[in-house]
Amino acid sequence: MAALCVSLLASCSIFGQSESDDRPLDSFSAEEIYRQGEFTLEAGDEGEAAALFGEVERLYPYSEWARRALVMQAYAYHQDRDYESARGTAQRFLDIYPADDDAAWAQYILALSYYDQIDDVGRDQGLTFQALQSLRDVIETYPDSDYARSAVLKFDLAFDHLAAKEMEIGRYYLKRGHYVAGINRFRVVVENFQTTSQTPEALHRLVESYLLLGLNDEAQTAGAILGHNFQSTEWYQDSFVLLTGRGLEAKAKGDSWIRAVYRQTIKGEWL
Repeated sequence: MAALCVSLLASCSIFGQSESDDRPLDSFSAEEIYRQGEFTLEAGDEGEAAALFGEVERLYPYSEWARRALVMQAYAYHQDRDYESARGTAQRFLDIYPADDDAAWAQYILALSYYDQIDDVGRDQGLTFQALQSLRDVIETYPDSDYARSAVLKFDLAFDHLAAKEMEIGRYYLKRGHYVAGINRFRVVVENFQTTSQTPEALHRLVESYLLLGLNDEAQTAGAILGHNFQSTEWYQDSFVLLTGRGLEAKAKGDSWIRAVYRQTIKGEWL
């Protein structure tokens, strides 16, 4: 690795030469190696840039450049999609420099190393929970930073992602006639993910499932919540058709868990 780094370093114009240089890596200053890391990162070789930033810390461990190189190494790893290395390096920066100005950035990189792996709803959701926790750490520990504002947006998206996973499983059960199992998933969305974009469909699926089970009071109550909060959505229109087709209306009835949700969200009765 050192020989490779020397060759790369020697080719950079910052050293005032274009021919290969066989000088040992430790003959270059911390700043020179750091600048070459930046140059290499901008050139799109994120993995080699991470290696160069690592060399700064190895050769000049107590320098200001080593501190800067450590967080840049975490960033380079993340850009290279080496998320495990990005997490480990970012955490090491936080352990060594917890009060540093770049600590918020390091925490944000750590959070992104989880967040950027949760695009696939079908994947295990452990990463989503870890992303939420790490994003929360950014928001709560560095509330005045630019990273906190970005973390809030990503937190909401990750939260929505968890709700989407519940909906995916619920639809799977509903399609196969396992109505109670589906209802349990849709209930999780309505009770625990009320602020997400998945809630209107979850309420409609509850209307659909309860009607299939002949539980009209529950279906009507779900329709009432849907009509009050999401009347302009297609999900309310679909539920309205289902209910009126059976001579029913979107009206709170009965005394089930969904009626309790109605009292809380519509009436403001939390006790």
